[in-house]
Amino acid sequence: MTRRAAIIVLDGVGIGAAPDAATYGDVGSDTLGNVARAVGGLALPNLGKLGLGNIAPLQGVPPRPHATGAWGRLVPKSAGKDSTTGHWEICGVHLEKPFPTYPHGFPPEVIAGFEQRTGRAVIGNVVASGTAVLEQFGEEHQRTGAWIVYTSADSVFQVAAHEQVVPLEELYRACEAARAMLIPPNDASRVIARPFQGSPGHWERTKNRRDYSITPPAETLLDALQTAGIDRAGVGKVDDLFAGRGISARHTGSNAEGISAILNWLRSSASGFLFVNLVDFDQLFGHRNDVPGFHGALREFDDALPSILAAAREDDLLFITADHGNDPTTASTDHARECVPLLACGAPVRPGDLGARSTFSDLGATVADYLGIGFRGRGTSFLAELGAR
Repeated sequence: MTRRAAIIVLDGVGIGAAPDAATYGDVGSDTLGNVARAVGGLALPNLGKLGLGNIAPLQGVPPRPHATGAWGRLVPKSAGKDSTTGHWEICGVHLEKPFPTYPHGFPPEVIAGFEQRTGRAVIGNVVASGTAVLEQFGEEHQRTGAWIVYTSADSVFQVAAHEQVVPLEELYRACEAARAMLIPPNDASRVIARPFQGSPGHWERTKNRRDYSITPPAETLLDALQTAGIDRAGVGKVDDLFAGRGISARHTGSNAEGISAILNWLRSSASGFLFVNLVDFDQLFGHRNDVPGFHGALREFDDALPSILAAAREDDLLFITADHGNDPTTASTDHARECVPLLACGAPVRPGDLGARSTFSDLGATVADYLGIGFRGRGTSFLAELGAR
């Protein structure tokens, strides 16, 4: 039977401040720990069985001396704390400096270039949440047809447009134009199309979001798997984060859809590697400081975990991790510089403590090792520690 491996990224689900969190203004951030305290204890029995409570003290998730999985934590090595940086690091690529951010909006020459290339004016150009920016500029956009451009504490150039004012394909073309023009020193990590609908006071972002990432600067795990002729499948925004290089993905509108796609892949005759991003933790709850919603999303995944494990074949190696933190209990609505959980499960896994890995890249190196290719990127395989040779 052909070996398969899967990485499931719970977007924004960190497990404690990284050693250099002070550099990022994130001292005290602890997404899982703080959510656990805020709700009076996490209700995650299935993640607990795998060893989640062995990684760090978590109210409601006690340590398990006889956990069924292997557990540890991944410490970020790359500069930055966004999804692109985190996923690239998992796949073996480190960044020496973070992507540029725009705490005062984008420079005038960037906005002028975008207007010239797209034929529409720009309103906004502010740092704001996706919901607040619609309340502030949505009505003016409906009246004028101008793009709403905004950013956050992350390196993102976001373009919002009402689907009944600007056709989706035009919005996507505009974002492609922005991606092409955003070169150093304004090489923002991602351009994000943010379509919405509704009316004043009742705006709603649709599921037609699309991300346009900068191209990875070095060989990734996905590139190496492609060169070796090993199939790669994605769920969620993973293909966008790699500019479509080395992987295509089924885009999903919710964690529930993502979980369904995971089950479909595991139950199918598919081979190779599955790379999943479940974004609701980050997009719907972390950025909105919604603690009950965040806990609810964790419980939804935990409830699905037995079905995921039951669907796995005897030689499937499954990993559960994250790409950064997004602590909804802090005053910030942005990502946090955190370590992320590492859980390994499946029949090949020998339960045990994997410790604190010095880079997310150890995970990608382990997948490469298990699938029989020489790529290690910037990581070190811990396959031998899993007993899965």
